[in-house]
Amino acid sequence: MRHIDLLRPDHAYFFGFAQTDGNHYAGRGQKGRLSIELSDRDDAVLHSFCSLFDVHSRVSYRERTTNFGVHRSATWTVCNLGFRRELAELGLPAGRKSETVAPPLSAFSTRDYLRGLVDGDGSVGFTGTGRPFLAFTTASRALADYFCAQALSVAGAYRSVNANARDGMYNPMVSGEPAAVLAGWLYGDVGLALERKREAATRVARWTRPTGMRARPHAGARRWTAEEDADVFNGSVREAASRLGRSERSISIRRFRLRGSAGSQHPNATSRS
Repeated sequence: MRHIDLLRPDHAYFFGFAQTDGNHYAGRGQKGRLSIELSDRDDAVLHSFCSLFDVHSRVSYRERTTNFGVHRSATWTVCNLGFRRELAELGLPAGRKSETVAPPLSAFSTRDYLRGLVDGDGSVGFTGTGRPFLAFTTASRALADYFCAQALSVAGAYRSVNANARDGMYNPMVSGEPAAVLAGWLYGDVGLALERKREAATRVARWTRPTGMRARPHAGARRWTAEEDADVFNGSVREAASRLGRSERSISIRRFRLRGSAGSQHPNATSRS
């Protein structure tokens, strides 16, 4: 008898959450546990996990003093061996997992699984300038690529990611209209979710672009082609911008980069604008 069915929305959500925020520990012999620790303000979702599976689990609380003051947390724990074996088979191994976890190979509820990932290690809200965003942070290239694939499929936003040079983390993010679309799809009319993120996602999904706010291309930065590079030095900056359909600032930066690139000897690179 299996305990986990990833085609069930609530099970898929749980699995995404456990892959990001869970700690799967294996002790000696058959001992071990899966635990998920959150701030006590988010304990409702942990209590929902207790009734989600037909195995014994519990939520406990603890309070400790940190450099930021008193912190009260809630931890959901399950020790059932059969349940933990299923988790490992589906893609949540015991031990260090942050770089190796990946979407399940078997069929699963896509939207709910992604919402679990975002609730575990993502963020949704508004920047200081009022632009909506939905972001995900992970050490797993497979999970980062999955987030980007869903952003493209659902919101038409092309994102490619590289690991942060400082800590090796991937930080894919969508903003503006794609963030509103993705937030509405992930959190609109759904079951399990962290309530504070659901509320933030609801505000993001309702966002409309203010008059005068410049729109960014959904498909990411527009690449320069060899033909454009061959034409960028012809005429003044203003003329080149009009001809190539780019901003004058973009033309100036491209000219500067072409002049400074070590291997480029563009025939017009010494011309003045």
